Amino acid sequence: MTPPLLLQGGRVIDPSRGLDQPADVLVQDGKIAAVGAGLAAPAGAEVRNVAGKIVAPGLVDVHVHMREPGNEDEETVASGARAAVAGGFTAVCAMPNTDPVTDNQAAVGFIVRQSVRAGLARVYPIGAVSVGQRGEKLAEFGEMVGAGAVAVSDDGRPVASSHMMRTALEYARTFSIPVADHCEDPMLAAGGVMHEGLVASRLGLKGIPAAAEEIMVARDCLLADLTGGHVHLCHMSTRGSVELIRRAKERGIRVTAEVTPHHLTLTDHACEGYDTHAKMNPPLREAADVAALRAALKAGVIDCIASDHAPHSYDEKEAAFDDAPFGIVGLETAFAVAHTELVRGGVLTLPELIARMSTEPAKIFHLPGGTLAVGAPADVVVLDPAAQWTVDAAAFRSKSRNTPFGGRVLSGRAVLTLVAGKTVHDVAASAAP
Repeated sequence: MTPPLLLQGGRVIDPSRGLDQPADVLVQDGKIAAVGAGLAAPAGAEVRNVAGKIVAPGLVDVHVHMREPGNEDEETVASGARAAVAGGFTAVCAMPNTDPVTDNQAAVGFIVRQSVRAGLARVYPIGAVSVGQRGEKLAEFGEMVGAGAVAVSDDGRPVASSHMMRTALEYARTFSIPVADHCEDPMLAAGGVMHEGLVASRLGLKGIPAAAEEIMVARDCLLADLTGGHVHLCHMSTRGSVELIRRAKERGIRVTAEVTPHHLTLTDHACEGYDTHAKMNPPLREAADVAALRAALKAGVIDCIASDHAPHSYDEKEAAFDDAPFGIVGLETAFAVAHTELVRGGVLTLPELIARMSTEPAKIFHLPGGTLAVGAPADVVVLDPAAQWTVDAAAFRSKSRNTPFGGRVLSGRAVLTLVAGKTVHDVAASAAP
């Protein structure tokens, strides 16, 4: 049994209860036992002084690629969970585009078992919409949910068939889970490797137009309206998508959306020099898109931040730009990038950022966590907003190193992460001689 822990003297930010004040947090028996000023430590408790730090609900990432089974050289559930807790995440949702695809009860159960075995972040499987992600036959949602799946998605591929998307939304509604869609018209985007614009023209690369995303955003919103199902739109990247989501929400359609730290901070100019670390799907867009995404996140039109952590091997990313795979790792940099660019940049307050990275994603996917309410699971992160550090991919806990933020000086990082009251990441302990 883990002894009680008293986090003393920190600034407690709990968006689930509108709390932002100096307070102590007592963790006991894997749960939040008390939150308040001047709490007394129970007998045998560890007391941790966190003055000058932020105590918040553990961060939650609803879009992570763990690569296991099939590509364990790039990432495993254990290594991904280790990267997650180092980034302050206590829960992550694992996308199903593994090999074999997570499209059945046994495959979902495997991810759950690997998560328990690792004993780090909680890893919640997302099941595939279609068998093999081939878009031909609907997977068995009920069995996957029974085994622990919290959503369904064919992410990595769009659900191209409108009929299948309609059926998926109707079927998922039965189990009160969202359908998370990768919004891309595959015919319009075919062969594209970056955003269609002036930079792509100058580099001689085939572009992916913003309309390829927006067409599917519009379709998904219409189908959510038709079915009453909950559609969750993955990694939004364009100002047109923002406007479509705003209109859908105004009409009361059950749509939620996420945006990545890289789409909030980088533009297609990052692809200059044919830098494959800036190759991702959806692609980095233009400055006007970044501005629209930031404003939408602030206003709640976009609900949450998700990393879209997508590990790849060094050799794969060293290929020519046309041939290199899409995607970057993000679990260990997500909070710091968002804090540096959005909070220090005056776009969001720190409580707003924590809400978008913890409370809201937990709420959207109906996950435990995202709160420091008494009796809630003690999934807690202690953040040091003043910590300055330089991104060194060689020091990542992830097995992969594909980041466009290498060498970037960032502010803010997790110094202590607790899952069910157990310490799973502790900077002070790792720094001790």
